[in-house]
Order: sequence, then structure tokens, then C-alpha cells
Amino acid sequence: MKQEFLHTASSLWATVAAQISRHTGQTFVPESLTPIGGGCINQTFCIRDHERQYFVKLNKTGNLAMFEAEAAGLGEILDSASLRVPQPLCCGSHHDDAWLVLEFIDLQNRGNAAALGIGLANMHRHTAETFGWIRDNTIGSTPQRNATASDWISFWRQHRLGYQLNLARKNGHTGSLQSLGERLLSEFQHFFTDTLPLPSLLHGDLWGGNYAFDQDGQPVIFDPAVYYGDREADLAMTELFGGFPPDFQAAYRDAWPVETGYATRKQLYNLYHILNHLNLFGPQYLSQAETTMKKLLAELY
Repeated sequence: MKQEFLHTASSLWATVAAQISRHTGQTFVPESLTPIGGGCINQTFCIRDHERQYFVKLNKTGNLAMFEAEAAGLGEILDSASLRVPQPLCCGSHHDDAWLVLEFIDLQNRGNAAALGIGLANMHRHTAETFGWIRDNTIGSTPQRNATASDWISFWRQHRLGYQLNLARKNGHTGSLQSLGERLLSEFQHFFTDTLPLPSLLHGDLWGGNYAFDQDGQPVIFDPAVYYGDREADLAMTELFGGFPPDFQAAYRDAWPVETGYATRKQLYNLYHILNHLNLFGPQYLSQAETTMKKLLAELY
């Protein structure tokens, strides 16, 4: 695609190339641009010169804050020295477009799943003084509020379940969903009588599509929705949509066993993601959300 790219290169990509040059200290003259599939929120590309390549995410300029938060989240995980993530290089906007440039990693489907479990446990041992984070970000394309709090139950009630239920109401999902939600919001503190969650560093959106392995078979995680919270919230999501092998689960639990009551609390944590899917994708997730709420309430009475 070299000649095609050189002939059609827009001012956007010239701007991206200039920022790559500035942040690396080496002139970057792009020779090819290859679209990469796999995402439903952003356009993604591999941009190359004669010796280097980078992964670029592209969206509308109004989503620049989303890219800035993603870069900061990747940096937070990097600082924990636990699992590999694509290193963020730069982000910015140009006319109608926002972009994020990341390290390009040649990802594989298979690798050391046990190392993923151990690495995640190590990441969760990286803790903060409060729950939340220094900035808001997104879960998918939904805003995720991360105002810091000293109390985990209040944080989850207000900024996770409460936020998604309010959004569902605005989207027209009233009736049983809201009445069940109100009951759950007033009672779910009883699920925490046997545990005292720590503010652990979380990936925040750890489903099977957000991890892979590098060419050496070592785990890589990406597309985070970082905040500090109960480690079980990350672990629960690995069981929501599948895609995590038994070696991962076994290695995590060997490194850091789960607490009593996790089997119930994971439903509470995954309810956040089910509600988010309801708000993003529509009523096909309504029944699953209501069924999960009924199961949780049944545990209380």
C-alpha cells in the first residue's frame, strides 16, 4: 500500500506522523497504512515507515478524552510492573478526528495462560489509598465515573450500579428493572459481611477480547477501563462471557485465593456489565439483568 498511501495521505496522518516523530525523537515518514479489524467503537490501523510500526485508534474529536484516559490507564498498569500492555505513545486531535498511538504488538491467540493469572494477581496487589481513580474514563463507550471514595460499598452503589440504573431509566427501561434495582441498592451491603475489599488496581473491562499473547507466548492486556476497586470485580468479569482458560483461573487462585462469598458477589459485579450492555445494545439484555437481580435478592431473604 506504499504508493497508495503516499498518494492519498491526508493532513490527519501527516499530523499523526509529526507527533510520532516528536515523541520518539526520530523522524517518522509513513509508508503504509493498514486497517485492522476487531473493534466496534474505534477504527484501528497499523501505520509503518521502513523500520517501525505503530497501532493507531481513530474516532471523532469529541472522544479525545476517552483516548487520553485510555493512555493514562495503560500507564497505570505499566507502573504496576505486573502484565504487559501496549505502551501509549501519544494522542491528539485534528479537525474532526481524535487519535491514539500505541506500541504495535503482534498478538497471538495462545500462550501462557497461567502467567496471565499470576500477573493479574500481582496487578491486583498494586493498591491505592481510596477507591476510584484520578479521572473518569469509559466502559465501552459509556462514561464511567471514578470519583474517589473511602467506602467501597458506597462507591459501587453510586458510581457503578446506581449510575447504570439511572442511565437505563433515561433509556426507557423502567418498571421491574428499576424496582428490583432499588431493592438491591438498599440491601447489597450484606454481601460483604465476610470480606473487606482493598482498592486494587483493576483492568476494569477484562473480558475475553481484551487479552492475548505476544510472540513469546506472554500475556498482554489492553483496552482497559482502569480504576481502583475490589479485585473480585475483575475476576468476576473473566467468568461473564467466557474466553479465559482453566489454567488462568487456577493460577490466579493459587496466587491469591478468593474470599468467602465470591460466588454471589461475582453476580453483583457482573450485573454492572450486563446493565452496561443493556444501555449500549438494547433490550436483549433486559431479561438477563432482571434475572441476575432476582437471584441476588433471593440470597438475602
